[in-house]
Amino acid sequence: MNSVVLAIGLMIFLCVARVPVTIALIASALVGGLHSGLSTQEAIAAINDNLLVGSQVGMTYIMVGALAVALARSGVLDLLARKLVSMLGNEDTRHQNKVKWLLYGIFMVASILSQNAVPVHIAFIPVMIPPLLVIFNKLRIDRRAIACILACSMSSSYLLLPTGFGAIFLNEIMLNNVNDVGAAYGLTITADMVPKAMFLPVMGILAGMLVAIFFSYRKPRDYKTNEAALAQIEKTKDTVLNPFQLVMTLIAISVTLVFQITFDSLLVGAMIGFMILSISGIFRWNQQDDVFTEGMRMMVQIAVIITIASGFAGVLEATGEIKPLVQASAEMIGDHKALAAAIMLIVGLFITIGFGDSFASVPILAPIYIPLALTLGFSPMAAVALLGASAALGDAGSPASTITLGATSGLNADGQHDHVRDSVIPTFMHANFGMIIFAWIAAMIL
Repeated sequence: MNSVVLAIGLMIFLCVARVPVTIALIASALVGGLHSGLSTQEAIAAINDNLLVGSQVGMTYIMVGALAVALARSGVLDLLARKLVSMLGNEDTRHQNKVKWLLYGIFMVASILSQNAVPVHIAFIPVMIPPLLVIFNKLRIDRRAIACILACSMSSSYLLLPTGFGAIFLNEIMLNNVNDVGAAYGLTITADMVPKAMFLPVMGILAGMLVAIFFSYRKPRDYKTNEAALAQIEKTKDTVLNPFQLVMTLIAISVTLVFQITFDSLLVGAMIGFMILSISGIFRWNQQDDVFTEGMRMMVQIAVIITIASGFAGVLEATGEIKPLVQASAEMIGDHKALAAAIMLIVGLFITIGFGDSFASVPILAPIYIPLALTLGFSPMAAVALLGASAALGDAGSPASTITLGATSGLNADGQHDHVRDSVIPTFMHANFGMIIFAWIAAMIL
């Protein structure tokens, strides 16, 4: 058996069996390396030599986590939730419909901003959503629709817009991996090509979101307004945000965006934003360590997975069995590019669904997908679209995804939103099915 196939197959099996992702990656890398003839020391060295790339992205995630917690401490989201609750006094049906669509719009905008302009990832969900559960109940909103809005909007944002987490995914991960792997095949892409290649796959995600809103979960759904839901509103009543803190929060957000664009570094932007919030009185000076540690705990899992995934990809490269695998696959598929594109997308979905992180999937898939796509005659843009979509498929809809976990953390604050039935399955169906179709079209026409 090809060592690359063995390593990836074992990794998928261990992830599906709910073995921690980091252990699954390390164990699979060692087994694949040993099977190829590498010694234990050589396999470990291949892992260690490739950790640096992943650790750079991991550091950024940790800094972003600190910024997210600092912004949550500002109380801006609490005040927004309280304002929305006060708008529901009118029982008129038309007025309630306006409130519902206003909520949907706010969730879309907040999800997009959380990945790019205000890179706090999922941290806004457990702060913004719980105080609004009483409103959802009165409007009889199906919370599965909100889960799809959150998941699809966040995924679309970082897959298409090259700032914040989008800068990490598109530039630091996608661009670097494609150029590193493609160098041996004469392939070099530029930063502007990646968003263009991802445009159609992202349109598939948005199409799925619209299906969820207007068809799948359009009908009213009843929930009980229990004590847990009422308690979420009570938490916001003690929130006080003076004008100075509000101004400083807005300045911190703006400066974060300016610095990340100016220096092409989300790490620098998040650090400066955190420092501004520290000196503005949002939280006490002696609480800086606590805020930073809380943010680190929130993001450290993603940072570790990305780091180890780079080591995993390094072992795959060190086995020397990627090229034979690519050649054998190309011969087996022949000239059936349409079939090849479909298989690559489905395999990518299966891999990412196992550990729920598209950022970590890219370095795992790139050593195989880029050579295979080029060997089969796909254009560079089509190859990028296949890699990006294959890595992103399964991020929204995986039980282990931070996106689905974040949606559940907010929508289940009163114990009436099941993680698998109400977050995982709905987001899996609506984000992934549309993306497979549109990504396949992109591979055929680009």
